[in-house]
Amino acid sequence: MLLVVGLCVVPAGFYALCRWLIPWLVQSNATYALLWHDVIVERTLDILTRTSRPERLLQAVKRNASRGNPDSVISTMDLFCKHTEWAMNVGDEKGAILDSVVIETAPSTALELGTYCGYSTIRIARLLPPATRLITLEMNSQHACVARQVIQHAGLQEQICLVEGVSGDLIPKLADMFGIQTFDFVFLDHWKDRYLPDIKLLEEGGLLASGSVLLADNVVCPGAPEYLAYVRSSPRYHSQFYRAHLEYTRVEDGLEKSLYLG
Repeated sequence: MLLVVGLCVVPAGFYALCRWLIPWLVQSNATYALLWHDVIVERTLDILTRTSRPERLLQAVKRNASRGNPDSVISTMDLFCKHTEWAMNVGDEKGAILDSVVIETAPSTALELGTYCGYSTIRIARLLPPATRLITLEMNSQHACVARQVIQHAGLQEQICLVEGVSGDLIPKLADMFGIQTFDFVFLDHWKDRYLPDIKLLEEGGLLASGSVLLADNVVCPGAPEYLAYVRSSPRYHSQFYRAHLEYTRVEDGLEKSLYLG
């Protein structure tokens, strides 16, 4: 009798762990969320499907999003990341903040650091003035390949110029490459330890003018403490924090908007 009870309790406990405890921890704790989604789940699915997360996201876009419709592509990516497989896009909650800042800024020149699969790239580009092209930098060639296809599916390939390479190498070359004097808007969403070095490169290269707007994602989770300390203490910037959550979770996160004063 005790053996039968024990055999029932173990599966029930395992079910409760998988069904309730792990999802709760993943939704509420930053460390567990990143470990679960970015290590355990991603690597397991990579092995089982012999595809990468960006490739799986691209497949979902091709299957479900209306071609030439940026909003359909965004909605498809959000649904995939909420219900099928999490991915580190800026997401719908913070995406709405990104939208509002782009609309408010109405930039004539725009730069994105970190394309990944093209989610935020599309969010930004669809809201830019007709004559504005978005320059986006991505160091991972596989991510860049996927992003180009996602951007083309959205019909925004004429509004976006994706450049492959390391941001620290490319930023000093942007003025010559594109004939741009300064950027009105810069979105930072690449490696968090590159936020501070890269805005210093933008400053040193004269690529920021009085009134330029910087918007940095994931400043709480995973976090960019050195960047935050710099823009919040420097007399060159006026900064504002937008409290939000890590994409598709309840983990605390946010965006930092910094107005360059010159």
